[in-house]
Amino acid sequence: MSVEPSADPSSPPVDGADTKPWTGPEDLGSFDAPEALGVPGSFPYTRGPHRTMYRERLWTMRQFAGFGSADDTNARFKYLLEHGQTGLSTAFDLPTLMGRDSDDPLSLGEVGRCGVAIASLADMRRLFDGIDLGAVSTSMTINAPAAILLAFYIAVGQEQGVPTEKLRGTLQNDILKEFHAQNEYVFPPEPSVKLVIDTIEYCTQHLPQWNTVSISGYHIREAGATAAEELAFTLADGMAYTEKSIERGLDVDAFAPRLSFFFDVHNDFLEEIAKLRASRRIWSHTMRDRFKAKSERSLLLRMHCQTAGVSLTEQQPMNNVVRVAYQAMAAVLGGTQSLHTNSMDETLALPTETAAKLALRTQQVLAHESNVTQTVDPLGGSFFMEKMTNEIEAKAYAIIDQIDAMGGVLKAIDRGFFRRRIAESAHAEQKRIDAKDKIIVGVNEFIEDGPPGIDTLKISQDTEDEQVRRLKELKQSRDAKRHEQALDRLKSDAREGVNLMPALIDAAEADATVGEMMATMKTVFGSYDGGPEW
Repeated sequence: MSVEPSADPSSPPVDGADTKPWTGPEDLGSFDAPEALGVPGSFPYTRGPHRTMYRERLWTMRQFAGFGSADDTNARFKYLLEHGQTGLSTAFDLPTLMGRDSDDPLSLGEVGRCGVAIASLADMRRLFDGIDLGAVSTSMTINAPAAILLAFYIAVGQEQGVPTEKLRGTLQNDILKEFHAQNEYVFPPEPSVKLVIDTIEYCTQHLPQWNTVSISGYHIREAGATAAEELAFTLADGMAYTEKSIERGLDVDAFAPRLSFFFDVHNDFLEEIAKLRASRRIWSHTMRDRFKAKSERSLLLRMHCQTAGVSLTEQQPMNNVVRVAYQAMAAVLGGTQSLHTNSMDETLALPTETAAKLALRTQQVLAHESNVTQTVDPLGGSFFMEKMTNEIEAKAYAIIDQIDAMGGVLKAIDRGFFRRRIAESAHAEQKRIDAKDKIIVGVNEFIEDGPPGIDTLKISQDTEDEQVRRLKELKQSRDAKRHEQALDRLKSDAREGVNLMPALIDAAEADATVGEMMATMKTVFGSYDGGPEW
């Protein structure tokens, strides 16, 4: 007996859905299931990069943490590790992200507010006090001054007696997406990318376990891009870094295995799963066919996912717990290697310990109670899932072709392509919400009056005052001659175009600050005014 679907085929589709309320084999066209799917752990990795996925090893639960002083965040790191977190992820404050010291006049009022304030090696030392860098994996979400923060981390590791080849972690270091969406750039695109390639080259030679770039779609999606645009822009950026690294003279199979990716996981549950599956397929074909990679490890797209911050609402913040849980499930069904789940209170303030623990517990319930870890790619072979994966792959390829036709990512940045596309998509989405064509629970429907009714975490002025005091004391007490020589070397190396990582490590150990090193490089590289007003 056949059962007819209950939906009315003549009714208008919901956003993102087909006019037909079901999907069958006829919708897959000439889809070649064995080639496109294979089995988990085999090319083109649609079903996952590893054959057994979570049956043998869970994803890394890497909760983003950072606020106030280095001491504050050190305590939060230890709290999360004690409650079962399996990797560290560092959020920096706005001055650090922009390459400014805590005592810079432009920093005042922002020190420690949206992340941890790190201006010197002394700060980094306190951040990881009592945490063995040889035993943990650390992610650092930093871009324009990423090479400097990596230099600090290497120096702290050396002080702890950890060989550089034993350091494990990820540097976001994805400056291209800053020009697309987040705007935390300092230098123009060309020298900015050159710094990224410096870190790739240095880590390939000295830090073989370090993921050199976390090529990030997250911020692109948060700015308003569609799922297909997020995928296309992110992979195009990855191709640009690969091309520049090969031009530097690096063997693709020497550096490609340590490129990683960072995706947003939004509310459209099935679309997000399809996006993650399509990302692996596109990247594996690109690395094999375009860049002639031979090593299987070069073909694997390894990803970190984070639930969608932009989907969280200030209204009825308890609803965010539900949103995050569904998004986390989508990330796991999509095959992520690492996951951050947002805290319910992030639209109001920095996460409280209670909210941060609940976000971590969300992952732990998913991992240990839902039983989804026992089957690899359980949605693989679904007519709808394969059709959606194919469609988002095709849309992404079409956008990548557009970028290539412009001459590549840097040329497309010059033409304002990325900013224009993201702005148009964000505008279209907001129009749907305003018209109630898309319902956001608690925002444009099911509305309640009154305050949120939850506790929030605020950073006091004392935190900034103490950070500024420590920094001024450091600047007065350091070896002035060694400091001057280190910055002179950094300027000379920048002018000569050599790899800057050795000079940055030298400057870090001489107690040069983030702001001083950035200012020194700016004298050679110049600054960027934001490009064309498209």
